[in-house]
Amino acid sequence: MAAVQHLEPMATPARSQSINGPTRTLDVDVGGMASLVPGDLTFGRGPQRGDTRTVVIMYGQGQDKIVAVFSEVLGKPYRLNNSFTEASREDQGLVVGVFATGAKADIAIRNTASVVAINAHCVNLGMPPDVYLSEHCDYEFLYTDAPFFRRDLSRFISHTLGQLNHHETLMAKPRTYFISTTFPDVHAALPNIDILTVGSDAVELRVDLLKEPLSDGTFSAIPSLSYVGEQVMLLRQRTELPIIFTTRCTKENGRFPMDNQDLYYEYLYRAIQWGVEYIDVELWLPETIRRKLYEQRGNSRIMSAFHDFSGNFKWPSKQAESVFLESRRYADIVKMIAIIKDHNENFELEYFRSSMRAQYPDSPPLSAVNMGETGQFSRTLNRVFTPITHPLLPIIAAPGQMSASEINQALALLGQLPKKNIYGIGSPSTRSATPQAPFYEKCFNELGLPHHFSVVERQLKGPSFIEMWCNQKDFGGAYLNPAVSFASLMASSSLLTAPNSGAGPVLSEAAQLIGMVDTIILRPSSTGSSSSAPASMPSSPSRHENGDSFGPLASVQTGIPPNTSLVFENASWKGILSTLTRDLAPSAYFGRAAVVLASSGDDAASAIFALKALKVGKVYTVGFKVPPALARDLLIEPFNSLESLQRARMVSSNGAGSGAGSPFVVVSALGPEKSTLVSMLVRVFGSRGSGNSRKVFLDLADGSVPRKGDPGLIAQQSGFAAYGSADVTAFTTVETLRLLVGQNSPRDDVPFNSSEWLWANYRS
Repeated sequence: MAAVQHLEPMATPARSQSINGPTRTLDVDVGGMASLVPGDLTFGRGPQRGDTRTVVIMYGQGQDKIVAVFSEVLGKPYRLNNSFTEASREDQGLVVGVFATGAKADIAIRNTASVVAINAHCVNLGMPPDVYLSEHCDYEFLYTDAPFFRRDLSRFISHTLGQLNHHETLMAKPRTYFISTTFPDVHAALPNIDILTVGSDAVELRVDLLKEPLSDGTFSAIPSLSYVGEQVMLLRQRTELPIIFTTRCTKENGRFPMDNQDLYYEYLYRAIQWGVEYIDVELWLPETIRRKLYEQRGNSRIMSAFHDFSGNFKWPSKQAESVFLESRRYADIVKMIAIIKDHNENFELEYFRSSMRAQYPDSPPLSAVNMGETGQFSRTLNRVFTPITHPLLPIIAAPGQMSASEINQALALLGQLPKKNIYGIGSPSTRSATPQAPFYEKCFNELGLPHHFSVVERQLKGPSFIEMWCNQKDFGGAYLNPAVSFASLMASSSLLTAPNSGAGPVLSEAAQLIGMVDTIILRPSSTGSSSSAPASMPSSPSRHENGDSFGPLASVQTGIPPNTSLVFENASWKGILSTLTRDLAPSAYFGRAAVVLASSGDDAASAIFALKALKVGKVYTVGFKVPPALARDLLIEPFNSLESLQRARMVSSNGAGSGAGSPFVVVSALGPEKSTLVSMLVRVFGSRGSGNSRKVFLDLADGSVPRKGDPGLIAQQSGFAAYGSADVTAFTTVETLRLLVGQNSPRDDVPFNSSEWLWANYRS
């Protein structure tokens, strides 16, 4: 069980360590050594430009305001047309609204190569949406007018237009799980959705288990599309996890009938239109249906599902290989599940898994487990989307299903999840302000992790404390608050500055360019260039042939186990990125101008890195100089006078050139004592209109420290959407947990101070 303790500093043991020499250009001198800089900056599957077609929103009577909200979320101006025919090349770069009645006249003959049609339907006006529009649109956004969940729209549009897709991120994790909700009505799950989804990477909606009430007090044999659509909407409004849409048939332990195969296509394709991330397609369905869904899946992912309840299925057989080969034809994930009678069949499954990987290395990831109590061992070995249950669920979705806690406890007993000591390392000034400590304890306990968590204080004399804690027996990782300069670590630590014949840490691209380390991760060593990266991509973007891995730590002189590596990471930039894209799609920032205020380059680096990921066109700086490596391929202009500030303020949003326009986003990394200056700047840049897009202000100052005035309040009064350090802390803490233990937690669970929960006032 996790425990939270405050430990005093210890003496740093002497040792001699080394790192392999760098193979890339050295740009920054650090006390005789240099920080590595990659040739190309990549962000894995971070923000992408995605679908560039003109977005046309169809809206109902009195709902034209939804067009303006779409426009704001996408960061584009909008206009209202009477039909699809009126949409022209002049509308490129606009969001176009078309009233539903006018849309019906020509939606079927629209130019699909240049237009993406989204039917926006408010369920407060009744269900179902117009059937004709539902059948002919590309996507359908179901929403409630009161309350309106803006983050739901942001998530929907970012996914359907391909600007954000987390599939590659999830598949890069060492283990992924999904919780299968077995409630007849999603409403029953919502009060406990946060606790239900701790440890889950996705949520499965068992459509076949839904029970739609009828007026006579009975239930529909098959829930209608109207009912299912509302259920999807409700679930997506309350969780940010990807959704798996499943229509399990009667033959495979479900309730959907098998006599109407077209019914499956109708429901599964509608799920794609609703922007569901994963679509479960059963292998028994005709190839024509499976192929059509695969070709029409857009940015959704197909899970090809095979279940055998006969007890006669054998993993070492031609049948098993045939099932795998047929499954992979139209799948992004292959799912194979069978019921077994003998414990040894678990090992046969592992041999099958290994064989398929070796024979067909380009195949989609395989999720395979055995059902029943005898097959539970296989659930501890499966690494891709293991189905899990929870004690709060009314029934288990399949025999032998285990909770995340039970799987972790089993892994610990098997020696696959050894107990580790994980630290929260803070400075004397932050020792009393460690709101993450109870959060980690809560998560460890809920997930059944054996780890021990302690809050420790860094030494005052310098960053050499890193060696001390990393050398502790059973060290499992740490987060650093505040972050530590990698340059200072390189300059003062024998672990990092020893001759090249030794070993040292792996440095992620984020930590490398930002120059600040806030997370230390322990990972098994591997030889592949990409496999040594931290599990929570894209925090550590794709590695190159000459990666920045410095080799495994030698176990002779340290407490680090053999065949393991330390990874130095920066999670803060991901917290900033997630905050900025919570209510806006990434495209709202593409090509726009930003202002960043800070006292030093170190303070601003995480924000600059996040803005660079969002492809901003230009960054105005106040109070610091951007390091050359971070400024590469980014247009930077310092504010060095009132005149330069005034020029930026007066730039037209329609001006020419990269990053043209008055600043759209203002990020302040200044301390609370500089709040007056920050307030002045947000007044300056908020005084002018910005088209249909509301500007964004992010204040990274510690909100618990008293100060004169509230820049966030001033920003809101000046037309900004304002976010604070609490928002960033919540996203960063969840990202740090993923990095340290590879497990997920809902952001709604994260506290931002010792007495409150962060998202209490941000539910809608």
